[in-house]
Amino acid sequence: MKSFIRTAFALSMSMILLSCNSEVTIPKETLLDKIKGAWAGQAIGCTYGGPTEFRYCERIIDDSIAIQWPDGYLKHYFDNVPGLYDDVYMDLTFVSVFEKLGLDAPTEAFALAFAQAPYPLWHANQQARYNILHGVMPPRSGHWEANPHADDIDFQIEADYAGIMSPGMVNAAAYYCDSIGHIMNYGDGWYGGVYVAAMYALAFVSNDIGYVVEEALKVIPSESRYHQCMADIIGWHQQYPTDWKKTWQLCQDKWGTDIGCPDGVFNPFNIDAVINSAYILIGLLYGEKDFEKTIEIATRCGHDSDCNPASAGGILAAMLGYSHIPEKFMANLREVEDRAFAYTDISLNKVYQMSMNQALQVISRNGGKVSDKEVTIQLQQPQTVRLEQGFTDLRPKERLKCNAPIADAGSQTFTGKGVVVGYTFGSWGTDYVAKVEVVLDGEKVETVELPNNQHDRKLELFHKYNLSSANHTVSFSWLNPQDDMKLSITDLLIYE
Repeated sequence: MKSFIRTAFALSMSMILLSCNSEVTIPKETLLDKIKGAWAGQAIGCTYGGPTEFRYCERIIDDSIAIQWPDGYLKHYFDNVPGLYDDVYMDLTFVSVFEKLGLDAPTEAFALAFAQAPYPLWHANQQARYNILHGVMPPRSGHWEANPHADDIDFQIEADYAGIMSPGMVNAAAYYCDSIGHIMNYGDGWYGGVYVAAMYALAFVSNDIGYVVEEALKVIPSESRYHQCMADIIGWHQQYPTDWKKTWQLCQDKWGTDIGCPDGVFNPFNIDAVINSAYILIGLLYGEKDFEKTIEIATRCGHDSDCNPASAGGILAAMLGYSHIPEKFMANLREVEDRAFAYTDISLNKVYQMSMNQALQVISRNGGKVSDKEVTIQLQQPQTVRLEQGFTDLRPKERLKCNAPIADAGSQTFTGKGVVVGYTFGSWGTDYVAKVEVVLDGEKVETVELPNNQHDRKLELFHKYNLSSANHTVSFSWLNPQDDMKLSITDLLIYE
């Protein structure tokens, strides 16, 4: 798999080690302060937006609704809702592998650590876990043809590690996103992580938010849907510099329709990386380098309202430094800095030093210098990563309701170029694995395994894209039914 990193991805280390126009020298204590700020800002932002996550979809959280920040807030979530911090403990999975195996750790080490970890997953992450546990390894595990959630936010919320370990080195940040980001995402879903990581990297060496968001965007292909949306946000901010709600509405009107995620299509729910990255950008641009204002605006944009302020808060705090995060937030943070995040043995205080050690290695590897008291970073001119787009030539057409036990569902007929079939068990939690034979247009195409265990579950029963644009028939046979199990087909999402 090491050759996978070397040859399968277009972005190589040779692109990272290109000559640059300038370098910057900073004290080690300043670098550590910024690294600590990045992690602290992420944890604070996640907590700040936690109570409103996906409670406000396709609508702004109105100013009349106060966002609370009581004493002991992080401690409360650590004690009672530790799963809120999936943004952080997902990152820590990858930081830990780098720590154990070094900067050249093979892709499968990250994939297996992620897939076998005890924490719950959703969307692109969960489908990637299922794929990996069934022998479908990256990059196929995140490819849109194998993962209907490939454009979702997943890698965007867990790419912080790449920017934090690559201070000032925007191409290095993109490089360390490549193999890991394709574990669970592709196309716009991958770009979400690359862009976030690039903004982190630049925030270490620039105090200009406008410069950071525009320079980082150079790593994303201009032909992509993702780049075009972010460029719109930057342009609308220039046009309406004091009215973030105007920019939000323009973004919703133009970019607010989900295409890939089966949960979001035709529903007021959008976990797509494009729209949620736009909310990070709105927070950063309209927040005007004010930490609380930045995370508040990113939260009030709605949808994934804990993840977006987490990213915005982390990027801004990397710029400002840990020592400049307002005391209002730090008082709560200090209560948990020595506590390990759920499903890990890593605390904030521990990851601060882990990321510092990795950043020093990346600086040295990319032509910089590390001395006892300072580092010299070779700044990098952004290099655009390759163009990749998922769900090409596909548009959602309709959702056909079924809501019938699989034995009664019979043959389902549809007209279109793609189909995603939803299902449900009557209840979850056993070690039972259902086996379902899928017949499409008279031919057996797959025997699907459906674990009843939530950790290992498959998100959709079946999906198939790139069909001929014609009439199709699909049917399902439950090969190992059990009397105490109920398995039903819920619906068919059809593409044209």
